Amino acid sequence: MAKKIKDPGLGNTSSPYAKRMVNADGTFNIVHLNKAVQLREAYNYLVHLSWFRFFTLAFVAYLVLNAVFAFIYVLIGIEEITKPSGEVVQDFLNAFFFSSQTITTLGYGAMSPTGIASGVVSSIEALIGLLLFSFITGLLYGRFSKPKASIRFSDSIILRDFNLTKAIMFRLVNNRKSIMIKPKVSVTLSLSEENNKGEFVNTFYALKLERENITYLPTTWTIVHEIDDESPFYKFSKRDINNQTGELLVMISYYDESFNQEVHQLHSYILNEIKIDYKFIKAYYYNDEGKMVLDHKLLNCIESVKS
Repeated sequence: MAKKIKDPGLGNTSSPYAKRMVNADGTFNIVHLNKAVQLREAYNYLVHLSWFRFFTLAFVAYLVLNAVFAFIYVLIGIEEITKPSGEVVQDFLNAFFFSSQTITTLGYGAMSPTGIASGVVSSIEALIGLLLFSFITGLLYGRFSKPKASIRFSDSIILRDFNLTKAIMFRLVNNRKSIMIKPKVSVTLSLSEENNKGEFVNTFYALKLERENITYLPTTWTIVHEIDDESPFYKFSKRDINNQTGELLVMISYYDESFNQEVHQLHSYILNEIKIDYKFIKAYYYNDEGKMVLDHKLLNCIESVKS
């Protein structure tokens, strides 16, 4: 008999239109409304931003800031930094290039402030540039030094016959060459079901795994939940499991030697993503020199077990 567990923090309320609670990248699928914006949260936001968005934001901010100062220099008079060209666009571009040299404290010497107004503005801009690049340097350090797990989960989750019953399986691998020390994993099942009042609620179960922890992980680790009489899936057929509105919430943690501390990573699978009667193809083998070879391209490779 499967035992229900208390809400792990995701809430019991559900809906017939509810989507997954956790995205495939491990982030929670939550839309925040009416949340107060606080400047002190900017660092946390920028540290957790993806690298593409981070550099895109930095580049756009750089262009906008230089454009603003270029406009100020044009208003002051372009003749205070260089000889006027007689064309508005060219004068703006000259002011923009002067601004970029000033904000980076580069200064080629071809253009320089000759008036008090341009001198004051360029001095302020140089100070802003120093502070801005110091802030970006701190962000880069924070992003690189931030402890973060780098585990790659298989795209596929499979359901196949196993021993005398059947089992749900997925696998994972460390994306780094560093050693994962004492990794441990837990899997929580969230089932969205309609109660006798016509309301949809989430029911949670802690799935019993073949192995919940190992000593180290140099290759792949296949996580196996055997469907026995203590499993919440015991009453369902293979097709019924595939048709349930539910989600497997996976939490893995381990000690990472690179950061000298424990790191965590969250992942999830939707039950209707389960592939029935497939098995994983082994992702590692030994070469002619007797060395073990781990082929990361094989992590997602599966094959049918049907004859």
